[in-house]
Amino acid sequence: MNIKLIVVSKTDVSYVQAGLDEYTSRLRHYCDFEIVTIPAVKGKLPPDEVKEREGEQILRHATKADAVVLLDEHGKEYTSVGFSEYLQKQMNAGVRTLAFVVGGAYGFSPAVYAAATHKISLSQMTFNHQMVRLFFLEQLYRAHTILRHEKYHNE
Repeated sequence: MNIKLIVVSKTDVSYVQAGLDEYTSRLRHYCDFEIVTIPAVKGKLPPDEVKEREGEQILRHATKADAVVLLDEHGKEYTSVGFSEYLQKQMNAGVRTLAFVVGGAYGFSPAVYAAATHKISLSQMTFNHQMVRLFFLEQLYRAHTILRHEKYHNE
């Protein structure tokens, strides 16, 4: 299975980037993985306009063949084992590419919500978009180790 993480704006915190690099390297042992970074919308625009412009860019990278999964505060919460089971179900269903999406500061446009097949919440807490990337990659890596019965996850 191919997995991509589509994010809005670059990661500019060095320790977060180091963590992303580490987990990206680890994930490549389990799946084809890539991070797609969309440039932030510049200028003083109303939030709805920012969401629309970001949404257009997101949808250019999330093709109609992809299963688009939004990392959204109103999404379903999983345990780590539950998330690994979700991944396994997607693999069993023959999904070729899972495209997970982290939105910008204002969230997602209606078009992006319409394209989504699923919404996942990492927590009821709010995290900045850079930390969400790192937390998600760690959970994605953990899910793969759970599926392979490796020692990374203790339960």
